[in-house]
Amino acid sequence: MVVRVRDTEILREVLDRWKAGIDAGAPQRIAEVFTENAIFQGLHPYSVGRQGVVDYYSAQPPGMTVTYRLLETRRPADDLVLGYASVDFAFPDRPTVDVYLGVLLERGDDGWRIGHYQVSRLG
Repeated sequence: MVVRVRDTEILREVLDRWKAGIDAGAPQRIAEVFTENAIFQGLHPYSVGRQGVVDYYSAQPPGMTVTYRLLETRRPADDLVLGYASVDFAFPDRPTVDVYLGVLLERGDDGWRIGHYQVSRLG
């Protein structure tokens, strides 16, 4: 596996902001990490745009936190970084949900943001 250091740094910076919003229970803050027209696929039907991200995370139980571990990165183009991660969503009153997350980051005038987000459960 060849991981470009700069790509890993970009992914961590964006996913750390995503994580901070989740850990704080702040759906609007989470949505700011996404592009205006992001395709978002959590464990429910997909949405397009930041409002769908706000709605999704507003429906999550209080106290949810997240940890992630980057597994792979790719650079399909200069302004795109693809990341694949193992993610654990923890809850105060139920078992942790383990998923895999694929994100496509896009570089725009306002920096790097998530343009595509897809969660999957294996097994």
